[in-house]
Amino acid sequence: MNDAAPDHGASAVPGDDGAAPSPDSTDSPSRRSVLRTSAGVAGAGAALGGFGGLGASAASAAPPDGRAAVAAAEALKVPPRQGRTMAGVPFERRSTVRLGIIGLGNRGASMLGLFLALPGVRVVALCDPVRTKTERAAAKVVAAGQPSPTLYTNGDDDYLELCERGDLDLVYVATPWETHFAMAKAALRGGKHVGVECPVAMRLEELWALVDLSERTRRHCVQLENCCYGRNEMRVLRMAHAGKFGELLHGAGAYNHDLRDLMFDSDYYEGPWRRLWHTRLRGDLYPNHAFGPIANYMDVNRGDRAVSIASFGTPALGLAEYRKAHMPAGDPSFKESYVSADRTISMVRTAKGRIIRLEHDVSTPHPYSRINSLGGTKGVFEDYPARIYLEPDHSNHAWGNFSRYADWDHWLWKEHANPPGGHGGMDYIMLFRLIQTMRLGLVPDFDVYDAAVWTAPVPLSHLSIKAQGAPLQIPDFTRGEWRRSRPGVDSAKPGE
Repeated sequence: MNDAAPDHGASAVPGDDGAAPSPDSTDSPSRRSVLRTSAGVAGAGAALGGFGGLGASAASAAPPDGRAAVAAAEALKVPPRQGRTMAGVPFERRSTVRLGIIGLGNRGASMLGLFLALPGVRVVALCDPVRTKTERAAAKVVAAGQPSPTLYTNGDDDYLELCERGDLDLVYVATPWETHFAMAKAALRGGKHVGVECPVAMRLEELWALVDLSERTRRHCVQLENCCYGRNEMRVLRMAHAGKFGELLHGAGAYNHDLRDLMFDSDYYEGPWRRLWHTRLRGDLYPNHAFGPIANYMDVNRGDRAVSIASFGTPALGLAEYRKAHMPAGDPSFKESYVSADRTISMVRTAKGRIIRLEHDVSTPHPYSRINSLGGTKGVFEDYPARIYLEPDHSNHAWGNFSRYADWDHWLWKEHANPPGGHGGMDYIMLFRLIQTMRLGLVPDFDVYDAAVWTAPVPLSHLSIKAQGAPLQIPDFTRGEWRRSRPGVDSAKPGE
C-alpha cells in the first residue's frame, strides 16, 4: 500500500484544465511539474482522446442528464505496438538484486527494512530530497552489514541521476502518486526494472506510455500491489483456479478506509499531496487494492479481459465536514474545494461477461474493508469478516468457517507462516516473491499490462462519473495477448 508515501514540498493545485507533460517528451519533468498530471475532465479526456477514444469534446458535449453514451460505444483505438510483448518474459537470472530506492517517507522507510531482510538484495542507492531521511535509511543499510549506499538528495530531480546508474537491477518507487509515472519512466529508460507503489500513474496516456516503454526497453514495470499477496486472497485464488467456486460469475473489491484524520495530519503525510487529489478527480483514486486480487481470481489478462467500466459517485461532503469540525480557523486547507466523491462504485465487465464491483471511500467514518468477494456457480466467499458458502460443503443458508480451508493456502504462506512487516505480512511476501523471480530468472507474477488495467479506473471512473455513469471502454493494453492463458500469482513453487 502507498498510504504513507512522502511529499516533498510540492504545492501546486491545478484545476480541471491542468495538463501534464507529454509522456514522450525528452525533458524529464521535475517532481513539482508532474503535479500537473491532475487529469480533470479536460486533462483526462485528452488522455483518452489521444488514442482515438472519448475526447474532452465528446465528454463536454454530453447532455447534462448523462443519458447519451458519451461515445462509449466507440472502442478505444489501440496504438501500434512499438516493441515486443512483455507477457511471459522472464527476468534475467542473477545471484544478487542491486536495488535503488526513491522515496524514504513512511512507506519507503518501512519497505527498506523488509528488503534488507531478504536474501540476495544489496541496497546500492537511496534517493529523497530530505537528506535526514536518506541518512537514517543509509544507517540501516550499514547496520545490516552492507556497504554504505550512495545518497541522492540534491533536489526534486536527483532521482534521474539514480536511474542512470549502471549498477542497478531494480528501482523501487514509494513517492506521491503524481510522481510515479515520471520516475517509472526514468527507470525504464535507464535500463532498470521498476516496482512502483499504487497507483502506477494517474492518466490513461501515461499508462500507454509505460506499456510502450516496457516493451521497447525489455524491462518490467511492476505495480507492487501487496493485497494480491494477502493470505486470504491467495487462498481464494488457489481455490478459484481449482474450480471450488465453479464457473466464476462476479467479484467485488474495495478500498474503504477512513483516512480523514491522516489526510489532515501533516506529520503523517508530508504535505497535503494525498488530500489535494480530492480537489482534482471525482472518481476512484485508489482502485488497485480492490481490482488486483479480483482480476487475479478471474485471470484478467490471462484468458479474460476487463472491457468496460461504469462509475457512480456520491456528493463530496466528508472532508469538508471533517475540516470544519477538526481544523483551526485559517488553516490552509479551507482554501480547498473537494470534488472527489465520498464513495465511488464502479462496475467492470469482462470479456467473458463477468462483473466486478469496485468501491472507494476514504472520506467518511466506517470500519476498514476491502470487501474481497468472489462468487461462482458453486458458491461464494466474502471477506471482512472472512466467510464462505460452497456446495456441497455448506447448506441451509449458513456461512461456513473459512479457516477450515487452510490446506488451500498458497505455498508462499506455507513457507512463511509468520512473515515480518506490516499489513499482515503481505508486504514481505510480495517482496520475497519479486526478488525470488528476479534471482531465479522467472516470469514476474504480474507485469506492466496488469499495472495498466488495475490503474485504468483512476481516469476512467472520473470521466464516467462526469458523464453520469456512462460506460467507457477499458483499453486492451495487452494488444490481444490476454487471450493466451499464462501463469500469474497462482504460481508453482520453483526449484532452486
